[in-house]
Amino acid sequence: MLPTSYSLWSSNRWFRGGCALLVVLAVCSSIVFVDETEFVIVERLGRIVAVYDRSGDRGWQWKAPWPIDRVRRFDARLQLLLPPGREVFTSDRKNLVVQAAICWQIAPSSNTSTTELLDRPVVRFFRGLQALPLAEQRLESRAQSVLTTQFTQWSLVDLLATPSDLDDPAELPQMPLADLSQRMTSALKQQAGEQESWTDRLGLDIVDVQVRRLNFPAANQQAVFERMRSERQKIAERYRSSGQAESTRIRSQADRQAREALAMAEAEASRIRAAGEAAAIAKMNEAHALDPELAERLLALETYRRLFNDQTTLVLSAEHPLWRFLLGKQAAHSPPTEPRP
Repeated sequence: MLPTSYSLWSSNRWFRGGCALLVVLAVCSSIVFVDETEFVIVERLGRIVAVYDRSGDRGWQWKAPWPIDRVRRFDARLQLLLPPGREVFTSDRKNLVVQAAICWQIAPSSNTSTTELLDRPVVRFFRGLQALPLAEQRLESRAQSVLTTQFTQWSLVDLLATPSDLDDPAELPQMPLADLSQRMTSALKQQAGEQESWTDRLGLDIVDVQVRRLNFPAANQQAVFERMRSERQKIAERYRSSGQAESTRIRSQADRQAREALAMAEAEASRIRAAGEAAAIAKMNEAHALDPELAERLLALETYRRLFNDQTTLVLSAEHPLWRFLLGKQAAHSPPTEPRP
């Protein structure tokens, strides 16, 4: 009797333990934790019964236990797609290899939105694309078509323009590449002829599209670089010749102004010199008027001083004043001599 009772008690214990474990598993599978970085869809037997894609839905949520309800999670963060380079043609028939960068995400729903569950962006994304890899493939294919279309509207010279080429730096936001990025973003969201945008149709939000790199195909890079170098050399020669012409003009103008200034200075100096000489002569005449004989003697001495030196030879008549002056000077300085008989 005891072994039978022990066997029944042991069976009941295992049964109660198994039921408790099932209850715990059912409770655990009924809890859904919605992270800040994800959107969650709850399916009940293949039918969507709950969507958590709003900021107020974060945290703990409840659902029916597995396998009745199934949870599907989607990354709600911004995604960066870097498709490989694609060769395109510009409006002037130049071929380029273009690499773009696409920033996108699954469109969120606002907290005040009353959209039905099946119309939520994440539900459209799930039904149209299923997962991120397929969405990136569709985006890459669409981006290649948009790049090919948009680049045919611009020439290579316009695409390579820099802020130094602009007269007004305030025009920088209107540079071709910036405008091109805006056009590509709009075209990825909704192309001409489409009735719905990708957000309305697939739940994708294209945040931004930028041109990551522009390059020439490897086959003709060297030829393009040589042509660009020769064009830049022509531009440099034109700037250099223009600078030399401007330098010559400035130098000639400076030389002319210098000559005019020197001529004016010399004229002014001659005028001042003449005025000084006139004033000196006037003063000298006034002094000579006080004693004419002394003045005449001083003028004669000055004249003699300028005429005579160690190599001077004079031939004078006996009646010349200078002869009498010299005789008088010699008589004044030489001893008296006896007259000859």
